[in-house]
Amino acid sequence: MSIIKDVEKELTTIIQTLGYKIEKVTLQPSGRPDLGEFQINDAFPLAKENHCSPREIAEKITQELKKEKKFKNINIAGAGFINLSFSEKFYLDSLKKLSKDIQSNIDKEPKKKIIIDYGGANVAKILHVGHLRSANIGEALKRLAKLLGGEVIGDVHLGDSGLQAGMVISEMKERYPNLPCFKENYQKEDFHLPITSEDLSIIYPEASKKAKENEEKMEEARKITALIQKKHLGYTTLWNKIKDLSIIEIKKIYEDLNTSFDLWEGELDSFQYIPEMLNDLRDKNLLQQSEGATVMDIKEESDKKEMPPIILIKSNGAYIYETTDLATIYGRVKRFSPDEIWYVVDSRQELHFEQVFRAAKKSEIVSKNTKLEFIGFGTMNGLDGKPFKTRDGGVMSLSFLISLVNKETRKRLNPMITDKKEQEEISKMIAISAVKYADFLPYRTTDYIFEPSKFADLEGKTGPYLLYSTIRMKSLLKKSEKMGYQSYKISKLKNETDKEIIQILITLPKILKKSYEFKSLNDIAEFLYKLTNTYNKFYSEHHILTCEDENLKTTWLSLTEVVYQTNLLLLDILGIRVPEKM
Repeated sequence: MSIIKDVEKELTTIIQTLGYKIEKVTLQPSGRPDLGEFQINDAFPLAKENHCSPREIAEKITQELKKEKKFKNINIAGAGFINLSFSEKFYLDSLKKLSKDIQSNIDKEPKKKIIIDYGGANVAKILHVGHLRSANIGEALKRLAKLLGGEVIGDVHLGDSGLQAGMVISEMKERYPNLPCFKENYQKEDFHLPITSEDLSIIYPEASKKAKENEEKMEEARKITALIQKKHLGYTTLWNKIKDLSIIEIKKIYEDLNTSFDLWEGELDSFQYIPEMLNDLRDKNLLQQSEGATVMDIKEESDKKEMPPIILIKSNGAYIYETTDLATIYGRVKRFSPDEIWYVVDSRQELHFEQVFRAAKKSEIVSKNTKLEFIGFGTMNGLDGKPFKTRDGGVMSLSFLISLVNKETRKRLNPMITDKKEQEEISKMIAISAVKYADFLPYRTTDYIFEPSKFADLEGKTGPYLLYSTIRMKSLLKKSEKMGYQSYKISKLKNETDKEIIQILITLPKILKKSYEFKSLNDIAEFLYKLTNTYNKFYSEHHILTCEDENLKTTWLSLTEVVYQTNLLLLDILGIRVPEKM
């Protein structure tokens, strides 16, 4: 049980002994620090239930709290807001608990099996800035859910059955017509793929351009796509080789972002479930014909706006994203029996997923207790307020964005780092911290402007600032080890800054819970900055290693160790690596 939860439990018992019915007291950081460090607002709902004034109840509660040694400065503000602070002993005891194991201060959530669908890279296409937030948010939520006790499966869910497959194969047919896979009687004859990943990055844009300018090429791409969906041997064999080549490059970018997946599956992996799923829907009389297409009605009586039916088979017999997403759920339930499935995708896809979720519930593909959650996010924009583009107006690749920020971070590297390879590795790590931290600062549904020079700065609310501060903490602790300190006795605090750091630390469980509930990482990002910034104030106020008071010195070193470990834990949740130096 966390420190704050333990106190709330004690406060609940105190109020219950006064005869009031209350399930749980909520302790909140005070909105008036001049009156107290924390605040209790429970007098108001209790007053309503007991038909009396909040202040009357607040006065009875404060009288009881004054009997407890861990509380001090207990007072009532306004109509019944109870303010209180903690004693120095409480803070020292809290630091002792944190120093033994910072994870002992984390409250676990009820254990659930969760599948997180994020990443969404498209095969044969470059990863662009639009993929960044899905990778960052999805990876961080996966790590957070695991930390809080969940059994989590991350799935990249590759886009591998769309029209780009037909376009690329059409272009390959034009460039390499003698490949065995294009023979009418092709029978699994192995062959070498005659292109590299660099070639592929040119082939798709060229194929897309041709298809958009020539209706015959577009129609050919559509036919090839439909044949791949029907497992045409030659086209499928070639497409699988192209997928393997593309995935190698995709994995490199995700590795740079410190993003990993348990499942590297795509839309085509769901095709094995489509016939069974469609038969199931037919047996339940849920499918209808509409203008040659097979659809499913998903309207509900409570709808206030028109909800179109979900299309599962197009008039030409092809499957679309709605089909594959519903079949993916069908397969996930069959294989994993998840309690929840989270989709970390662009907010503009909300209607699509509402349709898919409704179809899954109505058809009972998922049970009533299975939670399907859409976790939408806004866009990263340039200084013009529009989605990030290259100078020529094209879609900016993720690798180009990272290189752009890398140029800024290299300017700020310690000149003592002279090895070129080391410079590049550290600079890239810092650049990615800048990109990722900037991505987490706004609430996930908010669009935000990314300015490379601003977010690469070593000062202010940036990833590099957090890294620099964390590395400095580690350096201080290493110096203390060389001085002979192997463990740190905790016995004395000096001033309000010391206590403020511990006060921030004990609120971490509430931050983690809020981030988990709202599926947003901005509170963790803000907490990291607040904790680090307060520690830096503490660091500038105290000469830790030269302090003559041994009791203060060892307490401060312990405090440094706890902040350092907390930073490492939270940076890891955000998928941010910490270099040895910078």
